[in-house]
Amino acid sequence: MNHRWQQGDAVRLIRNVRNDGTYPGKDTGDLLVRRGSVGVVVDVGTFLMDQIIYSVNFLDNQRIVGCREEELQGAEEEWTPSRFETRERVTSLRALASQGEVLVPPGAAGEIMTIERDGGELRYHVHFACRPGRVFAVPEDCLRAGGGSDERTSC
Repeated sequence: MNHRWQQGDAVRLIRNVRNDGTYPGKDTGDLLVRRGSVGVVVDVGTFLMDQIIYSVNFLDNQRIVGCREEELQGAEEEWTPSRFETRERVTSLRALASQGEVLVPPGAAGEIMTIERDGGELRYHVHFACRPGRVFAVPEDCLRAGGGSDERTSC
């Protein structure tokens, strides 16, 4: 398995890291390191022989945590902070349409699946309850925090 970073490389965390139950002295779900934090790779290993795990020392937090490759970017790469986080509940502020057909109405409740960073632009991959099995790429200004006043908004 090829890994992107080596021991001593500076990396930035692009997602909040919470305790999955393996970090001693903290409760499961506690925030360990906030997205945007910069650390140094101190070790590279694998989990279940198919996932690369980087042990990263976040000096500001005085914590060494295991991070998957998709949770990191090079410290020198452009960083755009995001308003929302993966798995956060959101509501559409506008109708989302394709070829003139409204697929997601304003006020529809959804959940952030992933965040795509392309240079300075952010796109959230959102699953809306009213469109099971579909994920939409939505700009940040089309969303607000929370699950909406009626989470069963129909399409």
